[in-house]
Amino acid sequence: MKVLLAGGGTAGHINPALAIAGYIREQQPDTEFLFIGNKDGMEQRLVPQAGYKIKSIVISGFQRSLSPAGMVANAKTVRRTITSSAVARHIIREFKPDICIGTGGYVSGPVVREAAKLGVPCLIHEQNAYPGVTNKMLAKRVKKVMLAVEAAKPYFKGASVIVTGNPVRGEILTADKEQSREKLGLDQRPVILSFGGSLGAQKINEAMVDLIARSGKDGRYQHIHAYGKYGGWFPDSLKEKGVSLKTCKNLDIRPYIDNMPECMAAADLVICRAGAITLSEIQAMGKPAILIPSPNVAENHQYHNAMALVDAGAAEIIEETDLSGEAIIEKADFMLQSEEILAKFSENSKKMAITNANERIYSVVKQVLNLV
Repeated sequence: MKVLLAGGGTAGHINPALAIAGYIREQQPDTEFLFIGNKDGMEQRLVPQAGYKIKSIVISGFQRSLSPAGMVANAKTVRRTITSSAVARHIIREFKPDICIGTGGYVSGPVVREAAKLGVPCLIHEQNAYPGVTNKMLAKRVKKVMLAVEAAKPYFKGASVIVTGNPVRGEILTADKEQSREKLGLDQRPVILSFGGSLGAQKINEAMVDLIARSGKDGRYQHIHAYGKYGGWFPDSLKEKGVSLKTCKNLDIRPYIDNMPECMAAADLVICRAGAITLSEIQAMGKPAILIPSPNVAENHQYHNAMALVDAGAAEIIEETDLSGEAIIEKADFMLQSEEILAKFSENSKKMAITNANERIYSVVKQVLNLV
């Protein structure tokens, strides 16, 4: 079997494609894979790192601005769309895939569109509650639209849809809370895990510094916080507030979290953005969460992702415009005030979890190829 995958721009589009490929490879080791990515996207690093071949096209999105710079950028996008379609068509004809799977991002547009024109059975996977423009445009050209959550269904009227969930790493599913706490040197006080992504989210850091400083003084909570690449000021800010990281053993403050399954397993409460894959991992572990959607993403999709959990009673939300140290302290204290409150959030979160997404996606692949 030959499988062509297209998706990129962000880890949220690349990692699902890698997870799908990894599971298919486990089931059918002789499968041949080819990824198509954007020439300058992070997929150029992540895909070969995972052991797969990748070829490139050059594509960009349209600007909404009607400024001269926006119009120049849009003219360039039109040219790139024409060129990338031709390049994608050539790659597809050369590779001769049995199936094409798109996981979102601009790059999947021309690839899936050209594959469908050439008669290749196509699938797309949508990770978010509010779909991206590319997937909405492709929906009626593909055999099946695979969704992470039920909330995305209304946006794909007229298309053949199935809820598969987002692929979740195996380590997330097997991590144990008590073992993780013991390994991390944590005691029985509540544990808060907070992060804003690899670069760090300025607003989240600014709000968290107040809550963490309070815990440094009263010892109420234990914290694992990642401040990211641009949050190097964070430890100094705690010091200015009278908190020493050397003496406060309940504070684990670091630039990055490399052992996320362990840290998330240990947590009683997670405070983070609302990226689709992160939320799927939170649900798989049944973790209560305070979600702070990034306002700087396409179609404001993180807000819609967050509201799917909020509406199910699985999380609380603070929009960035309302975010402050006082707001985060108030929400955290409310959620951590009793085991009963935490248990309710946890139960509702687990109800939303789909832990066999890889199996479901593979089943769709087999159905489309009549391999069942």
